[in-house]
Amino acid sequence: MSTDTQPIRVWDLPTRIFHWSLVASFLIAFLTAESEKLRDIHVAAGYTLAGLIAFRLLWGFVGGGYSRFAEFLPTPRKLIDYIKSLIKGRPQHHVGHNPAGAVAIFLLLGFGIIAAASGWATYEDIGGHFMEELHEGASNGMMAIVVIHIAGVIVSSWLHQENLVLAMITGWKKIRNSAHENPAG
Repeated sequence: MSTDTQPIRVWDLPTRIFHWSLVASFLIAFLTAESEKLRDIHVAAGYTLAGLIAFRLLWGFVGGGYSRFAEFLPTPRKLIDYIKSLIKGRPQHHVGHNPAGAVAIFLLLGFGIIAAASGWATYEDIGGHFMEELHEGASNGMMAIVVIHIAGVIVSSWLHQENLVLAMITGWKKIRNSAHENPAG
């Protein structure tokens, strides 16, 4: 490690376990969605996803540091300033989530809530075809945000010369000492 960086704990263990568990449960649910034979797996993955989102909503208020929603609330001003910094080629660096990433997180949570609730209703034969369509639309919307999120992680890792995937595994990021960081992320 160069002398102009220092390691900092960004993601706590509960946040990291949530993240990768959500990845697994959503992927399993998405991949088993069209199979009647795998319906029980699909439903179990959906219930797991719902439980994980309930945990994350709670953890967003009572968790530590960069996991709290208050630390990365994506106000319109923050989002506009961040997008302007990208356009100018001088992207703002955030220790935790940048405003675009924060928007993706809130969209993922929102789509996840809708997908889980409409999936439960569909499974219980409540709401008919409308609920099925809502479930499919929310799940597809969530997948679209996942793809955008992954692209954002790749681009942000490249722009800031940091491995965000590794940070979400270990919890640690290497932060430049000389840069003007936004500690609230």
